[in-house]
Amino acid sequence: MTQQNLADSLGRPQSFVAKVEGCERRLDVVEFLHFCRAIGADPGTFFAGI
Repeated sequence: MTQQNLADSLGRPQSFVAKVEGCERRLDVVEFLHFCRAIGADPGTFFAGI
């Protein structure tokens, strides 16, 4: 999945995804859940590994 594909799924600009990926911007919990859904990841699995 490209940054543009993810951005389109989230209804955000590509630069938003680039900043998150580059650690220039943090996600709040709701944004994190939207990211997980968009990429098909289970947020529970992520948090279980922490």
